[in-house]
Amino acid sequence: MRASTFRRLLNLWPPFLVNAIRLQSLSDDYSEAKVVLRLRPWNRNYVRSQFGGNLFAMVDPFWMLLAMHQLGNDYYVWDKAGTIDFVAPGREDVYAHFRLEPAVVDELRTAAAGGGKVLRWFETEVTTASGKVIAVVRKQIYVRLKPKAR
Repeated sequence: MRASTFRRLLNLWPPFLVNAIRLQSLSDDYSEAKVVLRLRPWNRNYVRSQFGGNLFAMVDPFWMLLAMHQLGNDYYVWDKAGTIDFVAPGREDVYAHFRLEPAVVDELRTAAAGGGKVLRWFETEVTTASGKVIAVVRKQIYVRLKPKAR
């Protein structure tokens, strides 16, 4: 699927649409994505800052999606684990940037070549427009070469 079509569809996905999460850009080769979480009255928490679940949700699928598209159909790619460290209250729109480097994709392919599972951690900072860190999210993905591709 073309990246532009995928971006439009993901922006209409109810968990993103309802919570004011928007995929701003997705590179044609699926190596880079930029996401924004708009602060709205319906997604603020009790103390009027970004709801922690939305901070995690805005980051949640992207490392897996980028890896899936970069590696191709010969690989299983799943989310395995995730953590979030809340650094400061988000009292405005916040942003996340993902870039899956070609060297990391090559590393995953090489590690999975024997058919065993590969676990790899990725880290993303959630920031304000001025660069202030609001949260740090770590996601672990699982990669394995599909049996027919060995």
